[in-house]
Amino acid sequence: MAEDPSKGVKEFWAELPRADEDFLGAIRDWKNVQIAVDDETVWLKGFTDEQAVSADLQQLPNFMLYELRDGLLFKKEALVPSKKMRTALLWSPIDKALRLTFPASNNNYFGISEKVEVRLKPGNEEHPAIALLSSITEIKDSIPAQPNFKLDKIEWAVIDDKALFLGTPLLSLPGKTYWTRDGHLLPSGFDFEFKNLSSLLQQQYNKASDKWLLWNEDGTYLPVKKEDFRKLSVSSFRLTEKTKEWI
Repeated sequence: MAEDPSKGVKEFWAELPRADEDFLGAIRDWKNVQIAVDDETVWLKGFTDEQAVSADLQQLPNFMLYELRDGLLFKKEALVPSKKMRTALLWSPIDKALRLTFPASNNNYFGISEKVEVRLKPGNEEHPAIALLSSITEIKDSIPAQPNFKLDKIEWAVIDDKALFLGTPLLSLPGKTYWTRDGHLLPSGFDFEFKNLSSLLQQQYNKASDKWLLWNEDGTYLPVKKEDFRKLSVSSFRLTEKTKEWI
């Protein structure tokens, strides 16, 4: 007799208070997850095995994960059920139910709705750096000493008294490094608190994809036009340096 393929497949449910539902923005892009609400509780189901043990879930406040067995909800590794499965709930895909709306842009400070703010947090993954922001005063003597084959692979733009270098391999210069996600330049070691905001922010603030959005750890950003970048060379650097009063 053939073995039932569904045997051994776990089905996960979860709940958290409605007061904490804003934190679900961190998993809004998990399109397989379904969400429903009652008076006091947000219910979720449909997690994969990998999602059920992910750090994204573990960091959610007051979040409780269950395994569904025979219509009963068990906490992880529990032998006794905690409660019965809820019925008569209206389920929706989480990415449709948690719709994010944008306010008008407020210079470099903005949020998505009044409830969800754009924040950066230390990330769990390593990403290769593709950009470097350096003080021109600190590097003005180092650029002429760089070999031409390294300069040829780099573009650069001036931001106030700093130089933003773009390209790999990066130059061995003092400064702050950045990696890229969806056209954003994020400080190395940081990522958006809600990763699904990345593409949404591009749609709202960089629809023409003609800018880099350069982020600070405090959640503010600076748009840098791509047309402002030019090939790096000793002559272009010296010419720019002479037009400024950095010395």
